[in-house]
Amino acid sequence: MKKAILLGDSIREWYTLNVVEELKGKVEVIWQKGDNGRFAAYTLGQLGGLLSEHGKVDIVHFNNGYWDMSTLPFTNEKTFPIPEYQHYLRRIIKLARAAGAKVVFATTTPLPADNTATDNTGTGVNFNLEKDTVVEYNNAALEVMKEENVPVNDLYAIAKKHPRYYKCEDNLHHTPEGNAVLGKAVADFILKELDMQ
Repeated sequence: MKKAILLGDSIREWYTLNVVEELKGKVEVIWQKGDNGRFAAYTLGQLGGLLSEHGKVDIVHFNNGYWDMSTLPFTNEKTFPIPEYQHYLRRIIKLARAAGAKVVFATTTPLPADNTATDNTGTGVNFNLEKDTVVEYNNAALEVMKEENVPVNDLYAIAKKHPRYYKCEDNLHHTPEGNAVLGKAVADFILKELDMQ
């Protein structure tokens, strides 16, 4: 059976089980259980660990954005300014390809409004997110994907079709309906890229 690694922030974490269900019996889905990829630099480390543990995989589907574009307390600087964000995106692509895997990038989903989110990994830090910055970081990521010839799963466009972008009450994560829609989009994209549709 073909193998797919799913990586990314808590948005990915919330739709993962939907992807697993959609790909059941077709593709084995590998992900970091109990943790999310946070920012792209963290995802790079996760990918190295998963590749070491599981050996050859066929495809890596990843997203990063919210953590990278969030502003730090006190300084109001981006956690990872765009040049640094792009640097780590390129390193993720390079590592996946060096291991013989195809790579797919998923865009960050839209925000209905500027938002403050609490780090769900236990640090208690609050991150400030601006809806316009999502577009800015998506555009920066798309530049990299074009240069690297990486297919893009445009989850931003899919979520944008819904009046509230499928967001739940925290205005960041998605409702069960949204997770089902995004999970199916991810599963379908993986199957397409693996020539299994």
